[in-house]
Amino acid sequence: MMKKSTKVIAMMMIGIFLCMLDTTVMNIALPAIQTGLNTDLTHLSWALNIYTVLFASLAIPLGRLADVWGRGRMYLIGLGLFGIGSLTSGLSLSVGLLITGRAIQSIGAAIVFPASMTIGIQSVALSRRTGVIASLGVMQGLAAALGPTIGGAVTQFWGWRGIFLINVPLVAVALCGCIAWLSWRHPSHGQVKLDLGGSALVMTTLLALTLVLVKGNDWGWTSRVVLSLGVTSALTLIAFVWMEAHVSAPMVPLALFKDRQFNGAALATVLSGVFMVGLLVLMPSFFTKVQSKTELMAAIMITPASMMIFIFSPISGFLLAKLGARRVIFSGSLAIATGYGVLSLMSPSQYWQFALAALLVGAGYGTIIGPITVLAAGELLTASQSVIGVFRQIGTSLAVAIFVSALAANLTTAKTQIRTYATTTVTTLSIPKQAKRDTLRVVDHQLATEQTAQTVHEPITAAKARRLVAANYMQVLKARSLQSAPVRIKAQIHQLVAQKVHSQVKHTNQRIRTAASAIKAKTKIELTAAFMRPYQVAWPFTLLLVMTTWCFAGRERKSGKPS
Repeated sequence: MMKKSTKVIAMMMIGIFLCMLDTTVMNIALPAIQTGLNTDLTHLSWALNIYTVLFASLAIPLGRLADVWGRGRMYLIGLGLFGIGSLTSGLSLSVGLLITGRAIQSIGAAIVFPASMTIGIQSVALSRRTGVIASLGVMQGLAAALGPTIGGAVTQFWGWRGIFLINVPLVAVALCGCIAWLSWRHPSHGQVKLDLGGSALVMTTLLALTLVLVKGNDWGWTSRVVLSLGVTSALTLIAFVWMEAHVSAPMVPLALFKDRQFNGAALATVLSGVFMVGLLVLMPSFFTKVQSKTELMAAIMITPASMMIFIFSPISGFLLAKLGARRVIFSGSLAIATGYGVLSLMSPSQYWQFALAALLVGAGYGTIIGPITVLAAGELLTASQSVIGVFRQIGTSLAVAIFVSALAANLTTAKTQIRTYATTTVTTLSIPKQAKRDTLRVVDHQLATEQTAQTVHEPITAAKARRLVAANYMQVLKARSLQSAPVRIKAQIHQLVAQKVHSQVKHTNQRIRTAASAIKAKTKIELTAAFMRPYQVAWPFTLLLVMTTWCFAGRERKSGKPS
């Protein structure tokens, strides 16, 4: 029969799975949500950002609040909020309501995640804690990696609302399990102080930085608003560090950063998260919009990255003891850097090249994230796990802000170039002015959704041709005063007019189809470049991840042991 501690850990894994899944499950459904809520990617990115920013800002303070009220009680409250937020998101009719639902979700996740780690770790004897830490850490990486695959399958069969509503039955299962197996004894920790000031400063720092990254291109990087936000972000970060050094119960104990290995774990968590989420947040939209794939097919195309995380996360934990932290982290960092090199140089029309990049990035991320929770664990066990969880959310938030804002800037430039090309191409055609306006209207509609313009098979339809014949026939009769002519004469005139109109329509359609094909090819080239450029810019920065390797000890030093 399954031990009670095993059941508790299983429930904690469900909580962690839900929290981390929703950091990436939206990515694959972004095009469908854009269409469903009639919004753009920049506004929609806030539904991603609000989740990670609030999650990162509130996880530690709400974790401390659980120490006061009881972790079991707070865990149930967190699950309930997460379920309510999921329902609100799934039933939302506007992007504003979706963002509100995601905010409620994030507050629930900020309660569930730290409580899951603490309850799971403390449910077993001291000798088993390293294994539990590793298992819970692997679950974090797997859930985030499986998000796009699950999101794609659910969106394909149940629509984008299903990616939120699917959480509800899982929340119900977790609630029932927790009611049955969690301990309800009130902890005897005495009066636990909350670092609300530190939490507020972290939230302000992250929100200001996210605003700079997301809106910098629209507002102007040297504008007063953007510069003020940048200064605010820097000042609040400095104030946060000062406050943590002077409060009695800091949100982030600065003693953690005296350990070089913890510093390396924090940096590796943020950077590997940026590069992994960067892959997951843009490529699904590229496959659905530019290559016209379904959500399910886009999810399948992303699967190599998730598969590698699934394989390498547990393997890297075993390799840690045999090879040492430095070699394991170096291997993962090098794989991610190589994967981004492939992304930067690949031809996106050749799927095997993307698959190779996804395999490398996924394997690298799995290799890093598998042992990172163990490497971060030191004497301050609970604090280190909570702080690493915060850094994981910071990495996700930065990835969404950086890559989405970079894509938005690139798309603006690409749309301008495509519209100029289309206008020049259509203007030179020897076709009626109305046909020119109709053709450009189709191009504008496609650009509004950042999709590859489709070839117009029959710009002037048969119904429109019949209307043209009728209009021209009446004009001829009126011009020649033949309204009272015999039926036979009118029939001959109608036949001649019809022949002339159909001939003109045939030539006009052929010219428009040729122009539309050229515009489509130009659109695909420009949109592809817009999606690929962020990876080309990011590639040199993968060197920073490789450099974190030297923060870790070699084989001769063992990783920190939890207390």
